[in-house]
Amino acid sequence: MTFAYPWILTAYIPLAIIAWYTLRKKPLPSVLVSSTKAFQQQRDAGRKRAPANLPILLYLAAAIIMVTALARPRQGEEQVIIRAEGIDIILALDLSGSMQVIDVPRSITNNNQLKNAITSGELQNRLEAAKKEIRKFVEKRPNDRIGLIGFAGSPYNICPPTLDHAWLLKHLDRLKPGILNDGTGIAAPIASAVRRLEKSDAKRRVLVLFTDGSNNINARITPRQAAQLAKSCKVAIYTVGIGSNNAFIIDNSFGMSRIIPVREEFDEPLLQEIADITAGKYYQAFDPEGLAEVMNEINKLEKTSIEQPKYIEYREIAPLLAAIALILLLLGFFIENTFSLSIP
Repeated sequence: MTFAYPWILTAYIPLAIIAWYTLRKKPLPSVLVSSTKAFQQQRDAGRKRAPANLPILLYLAAAIIMVTALARPRQGEEQVIIRAEGIDIILALDLSGSMQVIDVPRSITNNNQLKNAITSGELQNRLEAAKKEIRKFVEKRPNDRIGLIGFAGSPYNICPPTLDHAWLLKHLDRLKPGILNDGTGIAAPIASAVRRLEKSDAKRRVLVLFTDGSNNINARITPRQAAQLAKSCKVAIYTVGIGSNNAFIIDNSFGMSRIIPVREEFDEPLLQEIADITAGKYYQAFDPEGLAEVMNEINKLEKTSIEQPKYIEYREIAPLLAAIALILLLLGFFIENTFSLSIP
């Protein structure tokens, strides 16, 4: 509760002085009479039915409540209206067979540590690591429309840009390495994303492309031409090269489990050029920790504009207090002239 005119509450000070003086003042002078028997019955009845100071106390209470009412106490209900100007984002995720490769942090130095980390779930393949960080990224951006494209030899539109992130993440969870025709075609997912974003009314349109391979598909347009198309439609591209030279794949053929070393294969100069053409940025994610850092940085770079104007609706309490003060005044006046009526 707040007061519109809190300075009026300083009137409590003179009220306190008046109350102190009134309650401590000496009784009125009396007249000597030969006998008080004629008034004794009336006086005793008045004292039993109402204390002599009760009207004064009611008047003081009414005055205090009236001062409070003049200060305009009020209760406010605050409403915050969020106006979000979001960003349209499409995530293009490589689903080729090589995404089952596991990138190993440098802290793991021998095969026993590697096997234990894989068995415990501490280490996951590239696709699972990417899905984990994409989920975190999506959950941090509730006001952005986010879409998902999977690609390998050809692209597949999994989810258009949407605010229904639960639906998007449900589709994300189902993705597995190698579920599309193998190969790595980078131009097609860029072109597909641009088609999805070119008619968007968002203030900013972004494509984040994850891949661990080099472009090896001959499409009607090249990756560089696709990047120029994205530039013309004002779509910024963040490219993420996944992988390192400290990577392994688990081969379970012939009833045996073998750990086979794998070298990185993505085309760093091409990914860098695509990002530069579209005023985006290129990142390399050596391992799951590096991928987490990449996604955190992209999240910081692409900020959603949010306004939060506040509206406060007040409920005035002064009329109720004024009514209570009036009732107390009338009650004090009634008691003073009936139950507390005395003869000096």
